[in-house]
Amino acid sequence: MVAKKVGVSEATVSRVLNGKPGVSEATRQAVLSALDVLGYERPTQLRGERARLVGLVLPELQNPIFPAFAEVIGGALAQLGLTPVLCTQTRGGVSEADYVDLLLQQQVSGVVFAGGLYAQADAPHDHYRRLAERNIPVVLVNAAIEHLGFPAVSCDDAVAVEQAWRHLASSATSASDWCSAPATTCPRPASWPPSARSPARCPTSTSPAPCSPSRAVTPPPPG
Repeated sequence: MVAKKVGVSEATVSRVLNGKPGVSEATRQAVLSALDVLGYERPTQLRGERARLVGLVLPELQNPIFPAFAEVIGGALAQLGLTPVLCTQTRGGVSEADYVDLLLQQQVSGVVFAGGLYAQADAPHDHYRRLAERNIPVVLVNAAIEHLGFPAVSCDDAVAVEQAWRHLASSATSASDWCSAPATTCPRPASWPPSARSPARCPTSTSPAPCSPSRAVTPPPPG
């Protein structure tokens, strides 16, 4: 099965598993990655090597932004000779922490989180610490709480919100649905422009409770 997945002979797979010469580095890595993907254990002498697998952890696929993230990030990883392992959470299914444990068992080379508990200050973060303790490279996409210490890629929230409000102000309608997150979710509303921080429109970091998922608001006049 491994030979078929990689497109090589069984003899080549045998040479890789037994550490024999005569196999290119690219083929050797492809065989090892196939072992990981198919769920086979690596030979004892090869278990110390990290697989060329990178976990891509997404909170859901219903929101179209996350499949878009998966396509772009997965393509970039493939160009580097890495195999993305898509981990998508479902309600009542495998948790983010469980996925981290599974990825650690597979000896992944790194993990990319595109949305997750790292954006919630009051959520459990022990699984992130386990990754840090193992020196696994981690990248967080979008907002993240500061004490985790991982590199993060995100937009400038203040500029983005200001652009959104100006777009609403220039539209033909006088009201629009505005979706907000709980007050404990990063990015911190304190960094937003004053026009977007009105208590009637969205919560601040000190709000007693988050506003409803959608409400009608009137955008401010363009400034």
